[in-house]
Amino acid sequence: MSERLALSWANNQLTITGGRLPGGPLEVWYLEAFCRPGSTDRDWTETVIPHHTDLIRVQEDGSRLELLSRLADGVTIYHLVSAGTDEVDFRLEIENPGETSSQVHWGQPCLRAGRFSGMAQDPEGFIPRCFIFLEGRLAHLPTQPWATQARYTPGQVWRPVHVPPEDVNPRPLSPLVPSNGLIGCLSGDERLILATAWQPWQELFLGIFECIHADFRIAGVAPGEHKRARGKIYIVENDVDGLLARYRRDFPEHAGQL
Repeated sequence: MSERLALSWANNQLTITGGRLPGGPLEVWYLEAFCRPGSTDRDWTETVIPHHTDLIRVQEDGSRLELLSRLADGVTIYHLVSAGTDEVDFRLEIENPGETSSQVHWGQPCLRAGRFSGMAQDPEGFIPRCFIFLEGRLAHLPTQPWATQARYTPGQVWRPVHVPPEDVNPRPLSPLVPSNGLIGCLSGDERLILATAWQPWQELFLGIFECIHADFRIAGVAPGEHKRARGKIYIVENDVDGLLARYRRDFPEHAGQL
C-alpha cells in the first residue's frame, strides 16, 4: 500500500481509512476500557474505571490526531496517534496528578477486524483467519487447547509470563503462553495482514465482535508518577518474516520478556 492512511475520531471510535483497505474503513473502539487488577473472576462492572476522552486536535489530512483521556480516579492519558502508509502509531503519556495511587492496570483498544478479514458478522469463519505466535511460529486460531470456562464466554485470552493470571480479561484464559506480543488476522484474499502490538503489554485477546486486542499494561500509577506506552497497528503485505522483523525492531523490549 503506497497511499497514506488517514485517521478520524469521534465518540470513542478511531476510524482508519485509505490505503486500499479490504472491506473499507477499519474501526477501533479507542478506548473500550481502563481496568483494575483482580479482574479474571470478577464482574466486569467492578473492573472498569470510568473515563472520558476528548479530541484535542487533528491534522487536516488525517495524518495525526491528539486525544486526552481523563479517568474517574484522576489519572490523565495523552494520546498521539499518527498514520503512515501501512501502520498507525500510538504514543501515550500517562500521569497521576493526584495524591492517591491509581489502580489502573491496563487499557483495551478494540480492533474490529471482521470486514478486513472478509468475515464480518461470522464469528465461526473469523476465528480461523486470526493468529498469534506460539513457540516462535505463527499459529492460526483456535489454538489447542482452547479454553472454554470463565466468568464470561466465549472468547480467548493469552497472557505473558509477567502478568498474573488473576489480573486479565474475564474471558477464557488459555494455558498457552505466546511467543511475542503480536496478534493479527489475514485479509479475505490473504493478500494482507492486519496485526497489532503494544509496549508494555498486558494480554492478547480474541473478542466476541470479530475483534482482536493487544491490550497495553499500565500496572498502577503512584501520585505524581509519569508513565509511557506505545503501540502499533500494522497493515502489511502477507509476509510473516517481514512482519516479525519489523515487530522486533519496533518492540525490542519484548525479546527479553518471555
